[in-house]
Amino acid sequence: MIENWMAEVQKTRRALRSTILETVLNEFDSRITGLNHEKRRQKYRQMAESPFRFFRGSTYLFYYDVSKIPFSFHTPEDKPTWLQGDMHVENFGAFQNSEGEIVYDANDFDEGYMGSYVYDLLRMTVSIALYCEQYGLEDQEERMRAFLQAYYKQLKKFVKGKEDPVTLFYTEENTKGPVRKVLKKLEKRDSARLLEKWTVKEDGSRMFELTEEFTSVSQKEQEKIEAAWQDYIDSLDEADRKKSEFYEIKHIIRKHGSGTASIGLDRYYILIEGKNDCEEELDDIILEMKEVRAPVPAYFMPYNEEFWLKYSHQGERVITTQKAMHHHDDPFLGFVTMEGRHFYVRERSPFKKRVKPEEIENEKEFDKVLDVFGGIAAKIHARADIDIEHSLLDYHSEEEIYKAIGDQYDAFEAQLIFMSCAYKERVKQDYVLFCGWLNTKFT
Repeated sequence: MIENWMAEVQKTRRALRSTILETVLNEFDSRITGLNHEKRRQKYRQMAESPFRFFRGSTYLFYYDVSKIPFSFHTPEDKPTWLQGDMHVENFGAFQNSEGEIVYDANDFDEGYMGSYVYDLLRMTVSIALYCEQYGLEDQEERMRAFLQAYYKQLKKFVKGKEDPVTLFYTEENTKGPVRKVLKKLEKRDSARLLEKWTVKEDGSRMFELTEEFTSVSQKEQEKIEAAWQDYIDSLDEADRKKSEFYEIKHIIRKHGSGTASIGLDRYYILIEGKNDCEEELDDIILEMKEVRAPVPAYFMPYNEEFWLKYSHQGERVITTQKAMHHHDDPFLGFVTMEGRHFYVRERSPFKKRVKPEEIENEKEFDKVLDVFGGIAAKIHARADIDIEHSLLDYHSEEEIYKAIGDQYDAFEAQLIFMSCAYKERVKQDYVLFCGWLNTKFT
């Protein structure tokens, strides 16, 4: 009899959670994003690869769950932090900034919004635990601790005035381990690498080489982008803007194989003239134009009317988040509207690279990576406030976060790690339910 009751309880719990999963997935992927059955199937097949991939592709489920959990160390609602919004292990990477320096930083800002700093940290620590399980790294709690301690240590330096978040950035000079090795290797990379890899010269003109990943655009898409192109140029910062001939479009292709969360959103690669004074053979530039929607955290964070009034254009919101968080930002950051849909534009950096799992030999080396990530997380939170021109905030976020943690760092760390471990188990259980649902509804 007891066994029957236990089975019934477990069955009901699974049924209730399965209903929540299906409801959230339908709401965001079908109603809001408008993915058809095939696009959803494509996205979900990628998410089914592992619990970590599932976590990366279900940001909305994370916020649906964790925004209901009480936490002792939130900043006040009227003192939010500008969040990266989708902080996880694979959203950090190397690129070249506008001053020609190879740096390591956060590199995805599609979910940028205002809210408690806790959500960025919690999403990151859960991702650390899942990453450790996927790649056989031991003692997940110690790895989370390494990240949080690096975050707090750097935050304290900003509060004490020992370093400045406006000018701090990460290069091979102030990094160690796998991150430094990546940055050092990139010093030898030719800036024309992507042009040589992705383009060919035909009849004296350079163009993309078509592949399964790069496909032709329709005549209608070509005309649509060309008609909006001057609006993109006008959106560039005046200090960065060059003559219109510099942005002359040479070729446009549709980019496939995007990140899991971006499936169903249009993404184009655009080859522009980009001639410099030397008129070198390989001076063309590849830009990425990506469709973007309202940020997922906005559906769950306190409503911020001032933010929406200023950044009603979602492309502008994304590039402004990047400008707020980066030192020497990309001079090609701009935005445009096409047929009522919002896009942002940025350079596709030939120096884009991140630390790969096979480059992390052991837990000690991973801690060196997490030490950099913790410092970056503190930097972007502390920089995107009154310190910079683009911000809506009239206070220093690092001071508010430091005040919220107070003299109870150990309790803060313990609570966040406890929550992360518990939510990691929730993700793993959800992953099993998700795979079952996927095989039933998206065969």
